[in-house]
Amino acid sequence: MDGQIRHNWTIEEVRQIFDLPFMELVFKAASVHRQHHDPAEVQVCKLISIKTGGCPEDCSYCSQSSRYQTEVKASPLMEVDEVLEIATKAKAAGVSRVCMGAAWREVRDNRQFDRVLEMVRQVNEMGLEVCCTLGMLTEEQAKKLDAAGLYAYNHNLDTSAEYYETIITTRTYADRLKTLENVRKTGITVCCGGILGLGERAEDRVSLLHTLATLDPHPESVPVNTLSQVAGTPLQDQPPVPVWETGRVIAAARILMPRSVVRLSTGRAKMSVSDQAMCFMAGANSIFSSDTRRMLTLAPSPDYDADRELFSVLGLKARAPFKDRETSCNVDCEDKAERAGESAPVSSLA
Repeated sequence: MDGQIRHNWTIEEVRQIFDLPFMELVFKAASVHRQHHDPAEVQVCKLISIKTGGCPEDCSYCSQSSRYQTEVKASPLMEVDEVLEIATKAKAAGVSRVCMGAAWREVRDNRQFDRVLEMVRQVNEMGLEVCCTLGMLTEEQAKKLDAAGLYAYNHNLDTSAEYYETIITTRTYADRLKTLENVRKTGITVCCGGILGLGERAEDRVSLLHTLATLDPHPESVPVNTLSQVAGTPLQDQPPVPVWETGRVIAAARILMPRSVVRLSTGRAKMSVSDQAMCFMAGANSIFSSDTRRMLTLAPSPDYDADRELFSVLGLKARAPFKDRETSCNVDCEDKAERAGESAPVSSLA
């Protein structure tokens, strides 16, 4: 628990960390966080739903599934100019990463994918990190996204392998891991986390953390979401997740994956300033912000003005884009040295 980069965590080790008394866990996580990150720096991201609704999958939490009757209406893929206009406003507000999400089961090699590739190229040329979440994709599709300049690909595991089929039946856990494997065959970084509040047990959270922490390399970004209860979905009546449970997962993730960016994602809009401060103390160093008070379809999000005030109160600053690339060589060298048993140096929202 000294901030060392490891990929061989046992399930029992993860459980012991997860079960620490809350204040001790947060203290240890904060100490690890300061070894690897500037504690005053938080990355601000903007999520754009470039293709909304009509998804054929049966994810029990999702407002965009065509299997459920929600307020979300299916809409076509956005035009490139529309995405660029949103990205321009986001950059002016201090955003350094634009994440584009399409309600697809999988990527198809067609003109719509070509349009997404053009979105990636042009937003990348604006000097912003570009992330996409488009469903499952092949190795060749991942290579096309890489060539277009994609910085990160988001593909969450959602929950533990053991609980997964309770929530989703239209694709397997192995399908999700295969997409991550395809992304890793390119230069694209991986964004992969989960959702709390799906009815899972603490043991499922431990198992999810273990799966993420034993990926080699670790996901460069780990979103920690809490369920946004959407009327019409099977999970609409799930109870809210207490903030200390969110903080516990963030703190454990920080200890297990010291170099990763841990993103305080869906659910943040319901948190007070002090709740968010606790999560930042526990190791979260990325957020989604918006100009519409909605992050993705029906999920609420704090807006740019609210986050500008939050950063002012807490003394935080917005992280610049592409910072991971500045230290990637040092990280690689450190990892290789540690695996060989040697020591190695560790390298606004205005």
